[in-house]
Amino acid sequence: MATYKAPLRDMRFVLYELHNGAALAQLPGLEDMTPELIDPVIEEAAKVCEEVLLPLNRSGDEEGCRLENGVVRTPKGFIEAYRLFREGGWTGIACDPAFGGQGVSHSANALVEEMICSSNLSFGLYPGLTHGAYKALYTHGSAALKERYLPKLVDGIWSGTMCLTEPQCGTDLGLSRTKAVPQDDGSYRLTGTKIFISAGEHDLTENIIHLVLARLPDAPKGIKGISLFLVPKFLVNEDGSIGARNGVSCGAIEHKMGIKASATCVINFDDATGWLVGEPHKGMRAMFTMMNEERLAVGLQGLGLAEASYQGAVAYARERLQGRSLSGTKYPEKSADPIIVHPDIRRMLLTMRSTAEGCRALGGWVAQAVDVQNHTSDPKAKRDAEDFIALMTPIVKALFTDLGFEATNLGIQVMGGHGYIREHGMEQYIRDARIAQIYEGTNGIQALDLVGRKLGAHMGRYLRQFFHPVAAFITTHADDKALERYVDPLTKAFVRLQQATGQLARVGLSRPEEAGAAASEYLRLFGLVALAYQWARMAEVSLTKLEEKTGEDDFYRAKLSTASYFMDKVLPQTGSLFASIMAGGATLTEFPEAAF
Repeated sequence: MATYKAPLRDMRFVLYELHNGAALAQLPGLEDMTPELIDPVIEEAAKVCEEVLLPLNRSGDEEGCRLENGVVRTPKGFIEAYRLFREGGWTGIACDPAFGGQGVSHSANALVEEMICSSNLSFGLYPGLTHGAYKALYTHGSAALKERYLPKLVDGIWSGTMCLTEPQCGTDLGLSRTKAVPQDDGSYRLTGTKIFISAGEHDLTENIIHLVLARLPDAPKGIKGISLFLVPKFLVNEDGSIGARNGVSCGAIEHKMGIKASATCVINFDDATGWLVGEPHKGMRAMFTMMNEERLAVGLQGLGLAEASYQGAVAYARERLQGRSLSGTKYPEKSADPIIVHPDIRRMLLTMRSTAEGCRALGGWVAQAVDVQNHTSDPKAKRDAEDFIALMTPIVKALFTDLGFEATNLGIQVMGGHGYIREHGMEQYIRDARIAQIYEGTNGIQALDLVGRKLGAHMGRYLRQFFHPVAAFITTHADDKALERYVDPLTKAFVRLQQATGQLARVGLSRPEEAGAAASEYLRLFGLVALAYQWARMAEVSLTKLEEKTGEDDFYRAKLSTASYFMDKVLPQTGSLFASIMAGGATLTEFPEAAF
């Protein structure tokens, strides 16, 4: 049976000590976001995740969803859990109070999302997609649409989806064929089929609000001809009550490798009534609000599953007796030593730990930028935050999910045969983690976004939001002997990143396939340097706290030890990544297609 305890101490470390989250209360609209408010929120979230969602994780995976007469039934216990979740206000925790939300900071909400992903990822997709729909409608919808739909989405009595993918198009949404025909009353009639729609049909809410990409009759070809529409499962009467069934139906549910308790649906729109969100032919701009929100959320899925897998592997490694330590018996009173004494087990556990804690720190940095973007009244601070988020979104999505999958794989390896069978719950983590590398834009697409769009944007302006603080940190601590073992490896890796960036900038315009060939390796290189920067900063904070004698020496010493492991055993990957990037892409691009 899988076990999970929310890592609240480390979350507080990231939020308050590393990123000074208490300062967020200085932003307009976040005045109440003090530790006195946030701590009870994340503590209560931990209880819900540990006591309500986690017990349904394995049973939901085994039962899955089923389609009965056009209605998707979620697994046993999900309806009751969702009702408790909604009544607790969790569906609107990070939403605008003007629409019934609680207005909690994105930084705090990201911690709640991580806990949900660790305890029951399938369940989390239902409110997660709703929040993405809320964000798109909140940002781009008309006042009338927002007044009618947002309060119910925030309350959680209605849920939301985003409908992009069609059988013939996924990443290339310019190939979309769904049609929207304008009506005399200002509405539209939509016809088409969307596939892979998470939470597309279920029995948790009384209505489902679909945000659908479609083409108007006069739409230009390609991506510039896409518009965004709001299409409810049930039409809504003037008084806000549920009306007649709309022309929306679930044609099938997918039978998947993982996230089996999340309904992934084929949704058919048959002359369905909808309303335009935003401007005609500008649907991708509106949808990207939702997609970028979801990409950061998907990164947290990788982190959440890595944490859960790490905890399960550690618990097993402490209990499983097998062999004796290579340096001599450590537990003579037992028939064998627990496997946690073995170097290779420790290698796997520390790899899982160092990458998960590093991702939590990096994710916290980005989450804080989201808060600044959403609340600051300073135009420069807002633009800087927007630039940083744009740069880091593909890194968070791809790096966190890649490392999450690797961590769940290591978790199984630590447990050996017991990890491979269902009873311990570890094999579910790896099945659930695998999709996160695919949906919301595959990780290869994230790498192309980073290299093809973000590096050269505004003459490299986005890069400054990362390169400048890292360079300043290195310069400030260049002669700091206490931090030397953390700053020196960071410096070497950062130089590699700078040189690789220069190389891609030189060849990218004239030979775009060269940049494309290096994109995934470059994203990984960038991400590891970003984690190293966070670990160097965490080491700085920990050393300071040890000097202050706070009474938590064990916590801070463990931080330093984990930072050392990351610098010695994980960060050296940047050397091989750099060598591969600098070797160029000829071996990829010149390989004869017929020889595959």
